Amino acid sequence: MPMLLTTTLIFTGLVIFNLVLLKLSCNKTIKKNKIDKKPVVLRTRLTVAPTTQTLGATGS
Repeated sequence: MPMLLTTTLIFTGLVIFNLVLLKLSCNKTIKKNKIDKKPVVLRTRLTVAPTTQTLGATGS
């Protein structure tokens, strides 16, 4: 019985110690407000080169 109690107390203490360290070590970063910016359009007109299809010889 004392061995089980000792193991439980040590395990509980380590868990609590770990949680305290986790709480203290978190980096507090300030989140910047997102500014609504329109995307930059580099080219508004899309140019497509005209392509001509050449028909193959049919042999008839």
